[in-house]
Amino acid sequence: MYSTTTDKKPQRKPLTGTRLRSYAFALLTKREYSKAELIEKLSQYAADQEEVQQLVHELSENQYQSDQRVAELVVNSQIRQGKGPNRIKLALKSKQIDHQLIAEDLQETDWIEQAYQLKIKKFGTIVEKEPKLKAKQIRFLQYRGFELDTIMKAISRTTEEE
Repeated sequence: MYSTTTDKKPQRKPLTGTRLRSYAFALLTKREYSKAELIEKLSQYAADQEEVQQLVHELSENQYQSDQRVAELVVNSQIRQGKGPNRIKLALKSKQIDHQLIAEDLQETDWIEQAYQLKIKKFGTIVEKEPKLKAKQIRFLQYRGFELDTIMKAISRTTEEE
């Protein structure tokens, strides 16, 4: 039968120098990484944490890695998925990106229109009077990350106001 003690995978040699740099470029060609994500990913295979820090700093300086680009991609993706500002800030926090990088983008977005379009897609254009159905719409939009005042404006908006 199979032996569990002798069937260990061979340990890889930790990456350093040009091999670490090549691995970093390989990661960045596949997708955008935030600084924190890239440091975490490279640290798994690197021999020296200081070298990882220097490499990521250098990649950032030369615009190979950009937290600003990552933030913009996250915001655009989240908006397409029907997420509100609170959920977007949460997604940026999970990637360890400061939401101040895209604060202007968040302020320029018409969140009432976003919430209204999402409400129409899910519940139609009828303005609900029944408290139970109204509460359902509010919970749905709150889960999606919209502020309560935005939600109230969106669910009470009639088709004539468009």
